[in-house]
Amino acid sequence: MFTQQNRKNRQLLASGIKSTYDDDLYPTRLNFYREPPRLEISIEEFEQFALDRMQVLQALLTAQMRNLTPEQLDKSVGEAIKKYMPMSPNSKGSSASHRQLMEERRKDHISHFILRLAYSRSQELRSWFLRAECALFRYRFEKEMLKDQLEFLEKQNLSWKKVSDEDKRLLKEKLKASSFKPGNIDEETYFEVDFERVTGLVGRRQVYIQAGKAFVRLSDQVVLVLDEFKERLSHALEVTGRVLPRMDEDDRLMPVLNNINKQYLGREFTSSAIAGEIQASDVDTLKVHMPLCMEHLHDELRREKHTRHGGRMQYGLFLKGIGLSLEQALLFWQMALEKKTPEEFNKNYAYNVRHSYGMEGKRTDYTPYSCKSIIMNNAPGPGDHHGCPFRHFSAPNLRAQLTAHQVDEFDTEDIIHKVQQRHYQIACTRYYEVTRAKMVGISPENVKGGLSDTATGSLIASQEVIEHPNQFFEQSYLLMKSKNAEAEGGAASGSAAGAAVGGMEMDGLTGPAPLDATVKGRYTYKKAGPSISSNVQHDIDM
Repeated sequence: MFTQQNRKNRQLLASGIKSTYDDDLYPTRLNFYREPPRLEISIEEFEQFALDRMQVLQALLTAQMRNLTPEQLDKSVGEAIKKYMPMSPNSKGSSASHRQLMEERRKDHISHFILRLAYSRSQELRSWFLRAECALFRYRFEKEMLKDQLEFLEKQNLSWKKVSDEDKRLLKEKLKASSFKPGNIDEETYFEVDFERVTGLVGRRQVYIQAGKAFVRLSDQVVLVLDEFKERLSHALEVTGRVLPRMDEDDRLMPVLNNINKQYLGREFTSSAIAGEIQASDVDTLKVHMPLCMEHLHDELRREKHTRHGGRMQYGLFLKGIGLSLEQALLFWQMALEKKTPEEFNKNYAYNVRHSYGMEGKRTDYTPYSCKSIIMNNAPGPGDHHGCPFRHFSAPNLRAQLTAHQVDEFDTEDIIHKVQQRHYQIACTRYYEVTRAKMVGISPENVKGGLSDTATGSLIASQEVIEHPNQFFEQSYLLMKSKNAEAEGGAASGSAAGAAVGGMEMDGLTGPAPLDATVKGRYTYKKAGPSISSNVQHDIDM
């Protein structure tokens, strides 16, 4: 895929000298990715480029699923693009040099093909990648200047039939009736395409159809371009999936590729101790900061004085992650399972607690389950209480739980709608925003969509989706700590807590920080199997 054929070209590029090859390859920010890159790339860049692109794709899909306004979406996605994969325009007002333009577009080109390799192994992975790349292409196309749009399309040799002036004259009234946009039909450019290629426009009755052909105006061309992009990429992914097994013996790239599509873009919560060293007697008090899944497990444990193995593992590892030591965990579970005698507890339960802390068996230090693991693995059966309420509760049961937590009817319907669309983590994120807003006495509307205009609201608003129950707990705990500090006149302490939510240090503890790559970079991921780590994160849309 990546060769040394263009070493000289790369040297010219690095020195700032224009390269005819790159000028032809990257005339605009738009790319159909028809040809693989043929430039040198290091293993470090290989991984770093892929993970940076993953951040942008995740940010874009998350923003779309959260139904942000255009302004909010631009702000959220724009920040991710600026941080991980900037793409400067060709405009004269741009401060980017020619060298910078080419480097940015080279990174875009290479990172696409790396992720194409990583996400071609299964139909599920291909579907996610196709959806994500189509969303990114559309976002870029709509942001591109008209001049660069037309320049890009002219080079693609797309098989669209342009409607002649004579045909436009004959169809003038019908074309006008099918258009919601004012304008002179004679001055508008139309293309004739098969109606199956623009079903979205057909469904909205924005095109005129005759003899199986749809007449699409130039201003609606994004639908045609996106369809062309999707069709080509879908075919390319199928081809890549068939030839990918030939790379299985490449011990340089396959370990990286195999882990990119299992990426957990978040923290490993081994033992954060954000609330200090927790005692067994503190757990009931800290319940207020728990996500719905853990709160439900806690309530049922207290009610039944017992919970099955799946519930003990999910809840026990969560408590481990918030700072409950092994000694205190043994004490907590012995008190919680009060129907069991000390002999029964030591015989049937104590070993499993010590095992989860890495003190028995293989001595594996197990990490708390992520949201994705809870949603995808070990679904609860009759009598079980583990799992994700947004994924596994019935609609009436979930409504009852939301009502019990004082979520109003409007926000309940919003959350239920997200659940019906299978956006379970988005629903949990909205639940966090609503309940934490009421906890500190502000309107949930002030933090809707992950953005807020108020200082307190900005601590609640989750621009990133809740990916982990321990993330939910930490954000809630730090929020309340900040509120209490402000109430006591400790504004500086409150600011420090707010910074910790965003990834800064607080009390010597580090919040969600940029991740470290396995080779060299900013990310961390685990290679552990599902029984050890829950971090299999390749699709936010279940």
